[in-house]
Amino acid sequence: MNLAHYCLTNASPSGEAVALEVVGPGGALLERWTYGEVEAMVLRIAAGFTAAGLNRGDRVLLRLGHSSDFPLLYFGAIAGGFVPIPSSDMLTASEAGALLADSGAAAVVHDGKTVLPEGVFLPLGPADIAAMKTGAPGHYAETSAGDPAFLVYTSGTSGTPKGVLHAHRAAMGRAPMYQGWYGISSKDRLLHAGAFNWTYTLGVGLMDPWANGAVSIVYDGPRDPEVWPQLIEASGATLFAAVPSLYRRILKYGAVNRESFPALRHGLTAGEALPAELYLAWKEATGRELYEALGMSEISTYVSSGPQVPPKPGSPGKPQTGRKVAVLSETEAAAAVVAPAGEAGLLAIHESEPGLMLGYWQRPQETAEAFRDGWFLTGDRARFDEDGYLWYEGRADDLMNAFGYRVAPQEVERCLSGHPQVSEVAVTALEMRPGVSLITAFVVPGDAGFRDADDLARWAAEHLAEYKRPKAYRFVSSLPRTASGKVRRKALVSLT
Repeated sequence: MNLAHYCLTNASPSGEAVALEVVGPGGALLERWTYGEVEAMVLRIAAGFTAAGLNRGDRVLLRLGHSSDFPLLYFGAIAGGFVPIPSSDMLTASEAGALLADSGAAAVVHDGKTVLPEGVFLPLGPADIAAMKTGAPGHYAETSAGDPAFLVYTSGTSGTPKGVLHAHRAAMGRAPMYQGWYGISSKDRLLHAGAFNWTYTLGVGLMDPWANGAVSIVYDGPRDPEVWPQLIEASGATLFAAVPSLYRRILKYGAVNRESFPALRHGLTAGEALPAELYLAWKEATGRELYEALGMSEISTYVSSGPQVPPKPGSPGKPQTGRKVAVLSETEAAAAVVAPAGEAGLLAIHESEPGLMLGYWQRPQETAEAFRDGWFLTGDRARFDEDGYLWYEGRADDLMNAFGYRVAPQEVERCLSGHPQVSEVAVTALEMRPGVSLITAFVVPGDAGFRDADDLARWAAEHLAEYKRPKAYRFVSSLPRTASGKVRRKALVSLT
């Protein structure tokens, strides 16, 4: 099995059927690709990687903006038996360099605009990409379902991004969400608001539409909240996917009503919890359903509401058909004991799930620690109600969720600790209003009179991607700690 072959041929669309549209501001059509054109280009790129000297299984770091090049190069690498590594174009050189060093990527594909990583690598720039596109087509590599297909990086509890390695079978593992979440068919046109480095966008915005013969709509332009209602309408999107915080901003700035975007059947949301009041506000304003899903980089989505599972405000829904999902008792440390309905515990996925990661890249101990008695522990706490709906009870670790991105506080703290006026710092996400949380840094200054939040913000901007940077700074005389000296993050809210 080859993931690229599966996604581009699974629904057996006509080669003339539209697979990809790139739209600009106002929904203006910039590019249109048929399935035949996408497949031909993907196979040319696969051959181009081989011609560049890459070997089967080599990792390829993608440093690209939001354009058609990203999906074409991503699928081209997979088609050729290489392992692409999506990365945010917002990363700094040192952040990208950390991914390069950890992954051992043999090459870096870049668009000439995105910051390149620090380190030694084979650069493949705009001229190389153009040559790949005009070269002779290759063929799909003879990969198996369990072979590595792509590597994504997610924040770990240590604050160091860790690689999550997925197999070609991951595409098949997404099948339960086709009807369990989307209700998708070949007639759909799906617009996703996220960036391609995110598994949410790669899956929902590309893999799944193509595996169902639908149209993937890619937006290349400013991403202000007020642009999305016009884009949804002008593009004729029947499905729209975004994080809850964007739906909230659309309601606030987008002037939507029940006559807006008439082609849209319903919205899809994941990446962070959907507050009940936001769900109700969206449905009241637009008259459309908003279906939520719960997932993570290691497994993608596995719990959702959808056309066949009516939303219950505040719950992400039920396990999708065929998924083996359980809430395990927190009182049993060694064995996997399923908690009764109504009791909160550790949310877990069975190891037999085909969409589950192969493991954490070069971290065998962390991979082993993530499993208990045949179950993968998601790090989330949850409970099931009597109707089978899941209720999220928060993270079991300290990871923050900033507008859908998972961010480890330790990574932000390490950055800020390097500032000459920072003596101590602790970082957490504070809820400013229902459904809106901001990364906040609590700083013990080196000099008692230092209170320059702008200076700290400039320091963070030099070292961290935008979504990782604190949006608020609080200066305090000391940090709350346990008897053993660990920072009590939950107590930070009392310092505001």
